Amino acid sequence: MTRRAEYIAAASLLLLLSGAAHALPDVQVNGLLPNQAVVTIDGQQRILKAGKPSPEGVTLVSADSKVAVLEWQGERFERSLSRQITSNFSAPAEKKEVRIARGHNDHYFTPGHINGKLVNFMVDTGAFTIAMNHKEADRLGLDWRGGRRFEAGTAGGGAAGYEVMLDTVSVGAITLHNIKGAVIVADSDSDILLGMSFLSQTEMREENNTLVLRRKY
Repeated sequence: MTRRAEYIAAASLLLLLSGAAHALPDVQVNGLLPNQAVVTIDGQQRILKAGKPSPEGVTLVSADSKVAVLEWQGERFERSLSRQITSNFSAPAEKKEVRIARGHNDHYFTPGHINGKLVNFMVDTGAFTIAMNHKEADRLGLDWRGGRRFEAGTAGGGAAGYEVMLDTVSVGAITLHNIKGAVIVADSDSDILLGMSFLSQTEMREENNTLVLRRKY
């Protein structure tokens, strides 16, 4: 190979490596709220808030009910809600949808059911799972004391927490099965947190002070 041919080959390889290094990560948007987005980046679920980069280096610039503007290595791009349909269905079925009006302190509250029993939820995208205090768990008849123990942080300091598996969780027309939950040993009377173990299986968007949850599949 001549010196010129070697130079061209080396330059081509450098361009290929440069292109690979700057390839955008695979980003799918699962939920949209004002200046907040629930996304999947290269298979990892993340909750992005405007101005704060993810571990992969993806930063949310802005978000509304329709689209998220993101930035990666100085390059901006947009993503709307993911509309993936699994190959298990020969025809797309109508997706079930729930609309929740904004409540006090700008939170979203909604009645629902856990294992068929009525509960009150507060939507919390910052909660990894569905979380409740031990009194509510006892009322629901959950066998939480045999679950894996962990240390939970609360407003009053540290508290014991236990993992549980919930047979069914329902909000409006959306019912999901085998959902992870957590029981916190605390004397708080707050509503049950409807966290990401449920929300990650829905598409979220906000329209006119209303949170819309739409089942993905």
